[in-house]
Amino acid sequence: MEEEYLEDIEEPWWKGPIKYILGIALVLLIILWYFPSQAIKLDPEPTYDPTIEEVLPRNIQLSNTTFKIESQYDYLKPIFPSDILIKQISNKIAALACDGSKVCQAKAIYYFIRDNYDYISDPIGVEYVESPSDFLITGGGDCESGAITMAALMESIGIKTQLVLVLDHALIRIYLDDVLRRYKHVDNYIYLDWTCETCKFGQAPQKDFSGERTIIG
Repeated sequence: MEEEYLEDIEEPWWKGPIKYILGIALVLLIILWYFPSQAIKLDPEPTYDPTIEEVLPRNIQLSNTTFKIESQYDYLKPIFPSDILIKQISNKIAALACDGSKVCQAKAIYYFIRDNYDYISDPIGVEYVESPSDFLITGGGDCESGAITMAALMESIGIKTQLVLVLDHALIRIYLDDVLRRYKHVDNYIYLDWTCETCKFGQAPQKDFSGERTIIG
């Protein structure tokens, strides 16, 4: 009788197949929790798009400073990362849009210039660039002026930046150690063309890579 009784006792639920189902479910929950958090950490996006009015000081005035371009290295003359005004503006963009990640801050600066400023070509036969502060005040400029301004803002928060000159055009490239590989070009730099309204961070039109390129910086 005792043997028959023992055979009729059902196995506890936690010892049956359900324990394997619960184990798999737990593993899946851990994966779903861990990898999205890692993706956010590695590829943070700006949480806010600052406006020009929010970023530029109210009492800012045009300096009316221009730099004549006689050689390719003259493009570097307007870039002063230690400029107090440029530093204040880049800090404001970063503070409003991000939580401290350099990747997020680089994205925020790129989108700020791309979305708030207009491309305006120089007069025919005239090649000059205005100061980054004047570009930021006037609301637009040529491709070189916008690229120089973006470079100055990036440099002021410690992001390595270089100008890239192609035929009748200019953009920048930046270097970030912890950015995802999908943003990098074959040379491990991230190319940013502010005149491309549809380009996301790390994208640039094919024309930016066609023909000879000159890297400055």
